[in-house]
Amino acid sequence: MTDTAGSGGSVKLKLDGVAKNFGGVRAVSGVSAEVKEGEIFSIIGPNGAGKTTILNMTSGFYHPDEGSINFEGTDISQTLPSKIASLGISRTFQNIALFRGLTVLENLMLGRHVLMKTGVLAAFAYWGPAQREEVEHRERVEEIIDFLKLTDLRKTPAGALAYGLQKRVELGRALASEPRLLLLDEPMAGMNQEEKEDMVRYVLDVNQEWGTTIALIEHDMGVVMDISDHVMVMDMGERISFGTPDEVRGDPRVIEAYLGTTDHKEVA
Repeated sequence: MTDTAGSGGSVKLKLDGVAKNFGGVRAVSGVSAEVKEGEIFSIIGPNGAGKTTILNMTSGFYHPDEGSINFEGTDISQTLPSKIASLGISRTFQNIALFRGLTVLENLMLGRHVLMKTGVLAAFAYWGPAQREEVEHRERVEEIIDFLKLTDLRKTPAGALAYGLQKRVELGRALASEPRLLLLDEPMAGMNQEEKEDMVRYVLDVNQEWGTTIALIEHDMGVVMDISDHVMVMDMGERISFGTPDEVRGDPRVIEAYLGTTDHKEVA
């Protein structure tokens, strides 16, 4: 099986032999993969497989010790997170990272900072171009708030919201930067079934209606198999399988990694 994600779409993100060490621990070992334009690409694997390290390297929080990461043909392997964000990559975190004392609206407005052109001093003065730009950004943020059905909560401090709503706000903040590649680190973790269904719908809408390419980590196999175009499976820092959900589901290496045996026919 090849690294390519199928016949359609240009390559949005390419990992080529990426490796990362932490002291004497090899967290990721020579992983290669391609994420195609407009797809939902999922990374799965047992705890400690190296999934989040892949996202952290893609978003610039870590730099690979070996190999390269290319986004839309540009090598971003050693690029700072702020620059990567300005190139069009945004992410959410496994642990919610909102500004709890700020309102929903304010948190989403912060997500627009990479798109602001007037500068900090002009923004504080709030006149001329800065005022016009703030109005434009506010309009876009209000659209995202409506899209995520957070309208009645726009002035509520993020820390006062229920967990599932906080995850939705974090998605909104990531969307506020208008990413061309959206990285989601366990977007449904800790949610009840109703909250998961809502989040799945938003993820699908962002992908299908907005055309945003999405790479996500998720432990809910039912969700992964239902929404993904392609799946990469990792174990002990290595890529052990890659393909469509149907191909991955029946791979004996995947079954063994999750269940410790190849006696089962497929991953649930």
